[in-house]
Amino acid sequence: MSEFMKLKKSNCKNCYKCIRHCPVKSIRFSGNQAHIVGNECILCGTCFVVCPQNAKEISDSTEQVKVLLASGDPVIASIAPSFIANYNGVGISSLEKALQKLGFASAEETALGATIVKKEYERILKEEKPEVLISSCCHSVNLLIQKHYPDSLKYLADVVSPMQAHCIDIKKRNPNAKTVFIGPCVAKKDEADHYTGIVDAVLTFEELTNMLASNNITLSTDIDTTQNSRARLFPTTGGILKTMVCDQEEYTYIAVDGVENCIAALKDIENGGMSHCFIEMSTCIGSCIGGPVMEKYHRSPIRDFVQVTSYAGENDFKVESLPKDKTKKFLDYIDQKLKMPDEAEISSILRQMGKMKPEQELNCGSCGYNTCRAKAVAIYQGKADLTMCLPFLKDKAESFSNQIINNSPNGIIFLNEELEVQHINKAARKILNIRSASDILGEQVIRVLDPKVFMDVKQSGRTVRDRRTYLAEYNKYIEQTIVYNKEYHHLMCLMRDVTDEETEREKKESIRQQTIEIADKVVDKQMRIVQEIASLLGETAAETKIALTNLKESITDE
Repeated sequence: MSEFMKLKKSNCKNCYKCIRHCPVKSIRFSGNQAHIVGNECILCGTCFVVCPQNAKEISDSTEQVKVLLASGDPVIASIAPSFIANYNGVGISSLEKALQKLGFASAEETALGATIVKKEYERILKEEKPEVLISSCCHSVNLLIQKHYPDSLKYLADVVSPMQAHCIDIKKRNPNAKTVFIGPCVAKKDEADHYTGIVDAVLTFEELTNMLASNNITLSTDIDTTQNSRARLFPTTGGILKTMVCDQEEYTYIAVDGVENCIAALKDIENGGMSHCFIEMSTCIGSCIGGPVMEKYHRSPIRDFVQVTSYAGENDFKVESLPKDKTKKFLDYIDQKLKMPDEAEISSILRQMGKMKPEQELNCGSCGYNTCRAKAVAIYQGKADLTMCLPFLKDKAESFSNQIINNSPNGIIFLNEELEVQHINKAARKILNIRSASDILGEQVIRVLDPKVFMDVKQSGRTVRDRRTYLAEYNKYIEQTIVYNKEYHHLMCLMRDVTDEETEREKKESIRQQTIEIADKVVDKQMRIVQEIASLLGETAAETKIALTNLKESITDE
C-alpha cells in the first residue's frame, strides 16, 4: 500500500502538516520523519497535496508502461474523463494521436466503463432493493470503509469501478491487449495492483505530461463533442447521479464529497441514521477533478467543472453491458491490527505530556491530532512521540529557561524597544530593592536605572560589557552588560552586584594611601636626620682639619 505514496526523507522538515490534514491519521513519526502507515492509508493523496516541502511523492509507473509498450502486444489507454480539465482545450481524439506517437495502439475514454457501472447501480436499486447503497467508483472511499468503517462494508456496492469496467470491456474486445489507465488519482495504482489481470498499469496525468515532454510531443487543441457522452460528468460532484435514472421513488439520492463529509455520512449510517438511500461518495472535494495530482499542480475547481460539463453530452455512450459476474467486485475488511490502550495507559501517557488534569488537555491540534487523548493513543501505537506536543515543549522550555533565569546569581532584566520592563528576575529585584516583579513590569526602565546606556546600545547596536556603575539611590556598585537583539526586538541587561568588591577595593586603596603617606613621612624624617648628621660631621671635620694644620706648622717650625 505505502509503496504508491513515498516519503522523501531529505525533504521532510518535521512540520506535522501532513498529520494535521490526514483525515485518518495514517502518518507515523519516527526519527523526525513522517512515514505513511500502509495498512491505515486510504491513498487520498492529501499529504501529497499539502506538504510544503514536497516530501511526499507518488510512485512513478513510467518505466512499467514503457515495458508494456515494448512488449509487442497492443497497449490501449483508458483516459479518465477529468482529462478535459487537466488538458485545457484538448479532446479525446487529440489525446489519442499523442498517445499513439508514444506507442499506444489507441486510447478510449474511461467514461465508457462509467456508463456500464451506472447501469449496474440502477439495476441493483431496482432489483435488489438494498437498505443503503454506497457507490464503489472511488477506491479511496472503498479503502476508507474497508479499513476504518467495516460496519458499513455491507452497504458498499460490490461493483467494479469505471476504470475496471472499461479495461474489462477493452480486453473483451481485444483479447491480447494490455490496458493502461491515465488519471488524476494515486489510489487507482493500488486498485490496479490489488485486482490483478484487469488494469496492467496506471499513470497519473503528471506522468503522462512528462512522457509527452520527454518525447517532444505537443497536444493539439481541438474539442470533439458528441451527444452520446453523458458519463463524462462522472468526475464532478454528483456526476454519477446526473447520469443515472433516479426513478426509484422510495430512495433518496445523495452526493457526498470530501473525506470529512464521507466520514460523517458513514457515522450516520452506522448509527442507523440513514435508510433507503443511494450515496455517491468521493474523497476528493469536487470529486475527481479535485484529485491530488490535479489539485497539486493546477487547482481551478470552477473552470474545471465548466470544462467537464461543457464536454459532456445529453445521452449515454453506446456501450454493451458486461455479464454480471464480470462487474462483481469483492470488497473485504482490511484489518489494521493496532492495539488500543486502556484508560490507565492513556492517563499515564497524558501525564508524561504534562496533562495532569482535564483542563490541561488543550486539544489545540498543533501536533496533528484533534485531541490530546487521540495523540496519547497514537503514542501508545508507536505513531507519535511526546515531543510532538507544542504546549508541552513550550512549557518545558519556559520552565527550563525560567529556572535558569530565576536562579541566576546575576540580575537579569528584559526590556522591549520602548524600554519597558518585560521580565525581571529575583536577583535584579534584590539589587534594585524591588519587592515584587509586578511593581515594575510594563514600566519604563527610567524608574530604576539610567536609560541613557540602554538608548545608546539600541541606537548603535553595540553591546556594552562589564560597565561598572554606582547606583547612588541604592548605594550599590554594579557591573552592567547590555545586549540588543534586533531580531526579537528586546534588550537584555545583566547586572552583577560588585558593592562588596568595590568596598574592599576602596579599603585597600585607603590602606595603600596611608602606607604611602607614612612612607613619605619616614623618608622625610630620615633625610632630616641625615642632613643633621652631615652638618655635625662637617663641623667636626673642619675643627679637626684646623687642629692638624696647626700641629703640622708647629712641627715644621722646630
